[in-house]
Amino acid sequence: MMLPEPGLEHACDLTVELDPIREMGPGRAGQRRIIPIVGGTVAGPLLQGRLLNLGADWQTIFADGLAELDTRYAMETHDGATIEIVNYGLRHGPPEVLEAIMRGEEVSADSYYMRTHARLETGDPRYAWVNRTLFLGVGARHLQQVQVRLYAIR
Repeated sequence: MMLPEPGLEHACDLTVELDPIREMGPGRAGQRRIIPIVGGTVAGPLLQGRLLNLGADWQTIFADGLAELDTRYAMETHDGATIEIVNYGLRHGPPEVLEAIMRGEEVSADSYYMRTHARLETGDPRYAWVNRTLFLGVGARHLQQVQVRLYAIR
């Protein structure tokens, strides 16, 4: 039996604006921190709008530098729908690259790994398709901003 190969369709690019990191201290698995999400933009062939000033990334940083990303936030589409975004992912790379990012230096996005999987949800019937679609994200971290390109998995 042949199973279908999944395809990826570019849905949108998220530019996520961040407030400063709030360090929580050591947790059961690693260093814990909260990074407030305070706005941003959504631009792409399937979704356009703005990110709302609510939500956060609840991160765990493990001893080897691996960052577990656990975000929940929301967008308002250009035509008024509200869509929740739950995005889980991993970021890791050479220590010197990760340290440069945290200092605010620009580094090549292909010099480290930042991948996510996202679930979007809405009650707006115009966007009901997001409730039935899984998304894959490729990201880049900057000092006060994150960029994520979301792909619908087809």
